Amino acid sequence: MEVPAASGRYVGGVKQQLRDGFGLYVYPNSFFQYEGEWAKGKKHGIGKFLMKDGSYYEGEFLNGEIEGNGVRYWAASGNEYCGQFSQGEIHGYGVMKYFNGARYEGEFHYGARTGHGAMIDNEGQVYRGSFHSNKRQGEGELFYKNGDHYQGDWVLDRRQGHGILQYADRSLYEGQWRNDLFNGQGSMIHCSGVTYDGMWINGRPATEATKLVILGEGIQEVVQGSPFTIEVQLQNNEGELTKAENGRVLQIWAGVKHIKLSLTGSDTFLEMVDLEESLFETPFGFDAIRYPLMEYVPEPDKVKGSSADSSRSEITTVGSLGTGDSDVNESKLDLVAATGKPQDSLHDTPDPSPVNKERGTNQEEEALYGSQLYPGAEKDSIPALANQRAESGSAAFWNIALAGPPASYRPFMILDELEKKTSKKLSSRALSDRTTVSQEKISESRSVTSVKLGGKSKKMLNATDLQTVRQGEYIIMVQDVTAPPFLGRTLSPAFVLLKVVPQKPNKKGGRKELHKVPNK
Repeated sequence: MEVPAASGRYVGGVKQQLRDGFGLYVYPNSFFQYEGEWAKGKKHGIGKFLMKDGSYYEGEFLNGEIEGNGVRYWAASGNEYCGQFSQGEIHGYGVMKYFNGARYEGEFHYGARTGHGAMIDNEGQVYRGSFHSNKRQGEGELFYKNGDHYQGDWVLDRRQGHGILQYADRSLYEGQWRNDLFNGQGSMIHCSGVTYDGMWINGRPATEATKLVILGEGIQEVVQGSPFTIEVQLQNNEGELTKAENGRVLQIWAGVKHIKLSLTGSDTFLEMVDLEESLFETPFGFDAIRYPLMEYVPEPDKVKGSSADSSRSEITTVGSLGTGDSDVNESKLDLVAATGKPQDSLHDTPDPSPVNKERGTNQEEEALYGSQLYPGAEKDSIPALANQRAESGSAAFWNIALAGPPASYRPFMILDELEKKTSKKLSSRALSDRTTVSQEKISESRSVTSVKLGGKSKKMLNATDLQTVRQGEYIIMVQDVTAPPFLGRTLSPAFVLLKVVPQKPNKKGGRKELHKVPNK
């Protein structure tokens, strides 16, 4: 039955002059219309309320109001809700599908996400927990798209209170939060092995390490052939020790000053050295060439010896003077200086440096450090020193020593020393073509070279012993090699100048004083 009226147009069932049963009602402005069940003139039962822009509600009605379960679609936003309604509002439990791909399933309170629910945003991140007025509030957990996972307290859509953040790389933070950042007491276990337990301010440790410092003087002395120890601290900007941090990985390097021996700027005697890999910058105004370091390991039987000869052999052969006060073997030095290679007879000379062979063949260490760290050294001849992890902000490299110079370094270091002692400059031509260097001229230059020892003029002894650690200045560098970097920051390296000085003569026999290592 069609009933035209000033209030609109109705087609459907009528009972006692009231819309009743199933019918279609078009509102006076024609923007709205309802098609569905009626009772006593009111929308009651199941029906569909449509709008001209395409929006609609389809579901239950009670006494003229949207009440119960239904589906609501908004044409303007593209959002769609399916769930419970009360007095025409979204209220109760339901699912909201957003136009941008996000989805919420949970409790609503008169149109707002409030209570417990789960939200999947348009990036695929999942939050499960409490909401209030459409914001994450209370306790909840968030699964980030990069694999991170947070579980803890929320305030106004931000992490605040106590919470645990598990990173995708297995790093873990547990502690206090404020404004979505680490703030307050908390601890972190980083995937690199570094740990920090203390106060945090705006996402960073309150006592964060910002620099490496080598303890002691800027220039330190060591007796030729003796082991030494380098102690390092992690400090903040105020120079305070960062005791709350543990586990940062530190690596130690040695180097010698890189001096171009030719006027043309070519490194003729370092052709075997990969300078691009070997050079590193120093804060002393020059570059350095990496020089091998090794662990000092005295032979047990020699350490326990009691005789004078045994006592003398107890000294580490790394950097020992070897032949005492014997004269220089001129022919050997001439050949090395001219060609950069020792005579054939020297090839069979055993390396006197004590070497831990087991450690040198460790595949894991070789993968981490590699024998290529010392250009010119044969594989496994000089094992890389083990990296150290800082504990309570401190670390130490105990009983290390400078190794004998690799083959490709020896001519470079010997000629440099000869040049400094005689105050003569070698011609660029002699340096650019080592095969044309005259052995007679080098011998003549060396014959006038002398050093003053104990007030007497003696020939330079250490120039001929190819295994000798040369006297002079070396650079020690300690660098942060933590991987991946702790909190994305790698500390700048620390440097110190190490001055190798000659052994003092013995008062009785005039022999070199032997440096002994205590028997542990």
